[in-house]
Formats: sequence, structure tokens, C-alpha cells
Amino acid sequence: MLGRLIRIGRAERGLTAQDLADRAGISRTTLSNIEKGAPGPEIGTVFEVAALVGVALFGEEERGLQLQNAHLGEKLALLPKAVRRSVKEADDDF
Repeated sequence: MLGRLIRIGRAERGLTAQDLADRAGISRTTLSNIEKGAPGPEIGTVFEVAALVGVALFGEEERGLQLQNAHLGEKLALLPKAVRRSVKEADDDF
């Protein structure tokens, strides 16, 4: 979801992926992985890129709320439709 918000923020500012990657000091591939939500990029890098495009991370800034409300349907579509059941514990008391 954070990657999606970063992509939306980048598009709203009219930045190309290469422009944002250059500003953040990362490669275009790393930015692509961040926007896809891949697990590889370091969290500090993700937070830095989010801050560059104005994504509210920890506070309820007015701008962040507007962006989140505008794309609520897209966020809900990202949630899983089902949750895995917990693994049944083995009865190993002999």
C-alpha cells in the first residue's frame, strides 16, 4: 500500500521515476521495487522516498488524509480476500 501511495504522490508532482530516484540517491530499479511493494528495499530508503513525494507516514497531516481518502477503494483492493488459518499444533505428548 505504501508503494502505491508513493507512486501516486510521484505522479501528482509530475516526477518521472528517474527524477525521483535521482533525488533520493537510489537506482531506478530500487524505486520500481519500492513502488511495487517488494520486500528488498531498506525501510529507511522507503521512508525517505515517501517523504520526498509527501506521503504522510506517522502523523495525520491534512495532505496525507486527503490522499488516503481519495484512494480508499484502491487501498481496499490491496487487502487479502482471505486470511490463512493458523497451523494446528501437533499433539506430541506421548
